[in-house]
Amino acid sequence: MKITYLLLGIATITLTSFSKDNFEEKYSKKTNTIEQQSDGEKLISKMDCVGCHKLDKKLIGPSYLDIAKKYSLNDKSINYLSDKIIKGGSGVWGSIPMAAHATLKKDDAKKMAKYILSLKK
Repeated sequence: MKITYLLLGIATITLTSFSKDNFEEKYSKKTNTIEQQSDGEKLISKMDCVGCHKLDKKLIGPSYLDIAKKYSLNDKSINYLSDKIIKGGSGVWGSIPMAAHATLKKDDAKKMAKYILSLKK
C-alpha cells in the first residue's frame, strides 16, 4: 500500500512538471496582461466622480453608460460635457446638482468626457 502511494505521488509530480505553463511567463512581471486605462478613465478614478456615478448604475447622478447613450461622440458633446464637469449644474438629469470642479483643466475634462462617450455600445 505504501508503495502504491509512493508511485502515485511520483506520477503526480512527474505529470505536473510537464504542464504547458512556462516558468518565466508564470513568475515574471505581467505588464502585458494589465488592461491599459485611457487617460480619461485614470482621471475619473482619481477624482470624486465615483461618489455620484457608476459605470452601469444610477447613483446620485446618471451612469456613464446612460450619459454615453444620450450624447454622440463628437466635439460639440465633448465640449458641452467638459464644461458641465468643470462648472457643475443641474436640471439635465434631475434636480440634484452636480458639484463643480473648477480647478480641473479643460483638457483633462475633455479626456474624461471623451472616455465616457466612448462607452457607447
